Amino acid sequence: QVQLVESGGDLVQPGGSLRLSCAVSGKVFSIYSVGWYRQAAGKQRELVATMSHAGTTNYASSVKGRFTISRDNAKNTVYLQMNSLKPEDTAVYYCNTVHPLTSFHYWGQGTQVTVSS
Repeated sequence: QVQLVESGGDLVQPGGSLRLSCAVSGKVFSIYSVGWYRQAAGKQRELVATMSHAGTTNYASSVKGRFTISRDNAKNTVYLQMNSLKPEDTAVYYCNTVHPLTSFHYWGQGTQVTVSS
């Protein structure tokens, strides 16, 4: 069973930075692709960034150049470094990982990021 626990969400002023963390249980984390998604109030969940097991990254156009996804396989942890935050980045951020054989998606419980002055 794979479990994901996010942390790091907070209230931050526009232009500020935050780093989200996602601890992933499981012995074969290194072969899973990982990602961050977000859902703003009244909107559908959307992709923010993904990283394959080989390290290939993909970003939503709205965050490219401002956000960076990374992973530490030794710590079974995924990170999302968010810089130059904007009010429109306000959302619940969810960590995601995909089983390499079944393509089953696992989700964390989410962490709230609020960008406001």
